[in-house]
Amino acid sequence: MGALPSGPPRGAARGHPAAGGRARALPDGTDNGTHALLGANPAALRFLAEIGARAGWVEPEPDRLPVLDLESGTFLRVALSPLGWWRKEARPPGLDAAGLLALLGAARPGRRVTVSEAFARHPVLLRGFVEPLTLAALNTPPEQAGLRRLGAVLRRMGRPGACRLYVAREGLGPDLVQPALAALAARGVEIRPGDRLRALTVEDGRATALHFAGGTLPVEGGVILATPPWESARLLPGLRVPERHAPILNLHYAHASGGPLRFLGLLGGVGQWVLVRPGAVAVTVSAAAAVLETPLEVLAERVWREVRRAALAARLPGGWPEALPAWRAVKEQRATPLHSVDQPAPPPVLPLPNLALAGDWMEPLLPATIEAATRSGLRAAAALARALPKAAAR
Repeated sequence: MGALPSGPPRGAARGHPAAGGRARALPDGTDNGTHALLGANPAALRFLAEIGARAGWVEPEPDRLPVLDLESGTFLRVALSPLGWWRKEARPPGLDAAGLLALLGAARPGRRVTVSEAFARHPVLLRGFVEPLTLAALNTPPEQAGLRRLGAVLRRMGRPGACRLYVAREGLGPDLVQPALAALAARGVEIRPGDRLRALTVEDGRATALHFAGGTLPVEGGVILATPPWESARLLPGLRVPERHAPILNLHYAHASGGPLRFLGLLGGVGQWVLVRPGAVAVTVSAAAAVLETPLEVLAERVWREVRRAALAARLPGGWPEALPAWRAVKEQRATPLHSVDQPAPPPVLPLPNLALAGDWMEPLLPATIEAATRSGLRAAAALARALPKAAAR
């Protein structure tokens, strides 16, 4: 393989050696993947503003999203927002009156079918718009993905400004993780990375102690447990958590385009989303279980050819040689729950009177994203704030 150059109360945050979870910077400062936010993610955008990081998230494609259909060779510029579809050249492939009605129907809550079943009569629209959206938002193949969660995404997309796409200008480290850590430190929070939570003690139905690798921390007030579902189930036996997960593969290439930040879509290939920074290129492959059966060396070559074709079609600046540059693969084997039709509902936010659960998997309707993680944290803090005074009164 080629190698790239390498207002809470006082408390303690301990766990993974690197902050950020599944939206983190790697040790050399690059991102683990091509994370993006939409204007339809108000909780995440407000969080960025609160930690002083909002200005670092910019729009790489403020007009329309460049998309290359690798099978037909057609280069498209698609409006993400329905408000832009009045222009025929900006519409997604296959979007006609019947397709629009299908999208409106999919946005209605309550339908327990897969995405593929809902759009079976609209194969062009499914391939050219619905499937890429499903993979990006749900990280689940459309033939498995439950329409209910995609419908929640579609309902948000109709709002003005909801489809404006943002990425971190410098990367997740300087534009998310570091500002968040600084905001926590300013509020007196002690960060102890790498100190795994091994167990917690529950007495009389309440959490009374947290046992870390570095020692035991008595619980004097409340606890927000923001751990992955499998860790939450280990710490709280019997907790209902998602059991099936889907991987994401990210391929990073050392390539100096010299141009501005760009974001491109791919249809009909291995890669799906391409983030071009002045000194590197990152490609995301969501719902990557089948793709990962192919050797990484083969995938890296294939995806670079796709990137090169898209870059040339979009007339991106800089040389785009055929030779494979230095590269690295980052695999998140359990990146998100599998958002299937039969995905179980999350457990109660307060499984114990003084312990609240948080994490992207705790979102009852939206798929597991940065927005879902942010909403879950707010929900957990609010639930705990309501519960603790009642417990103290007793």
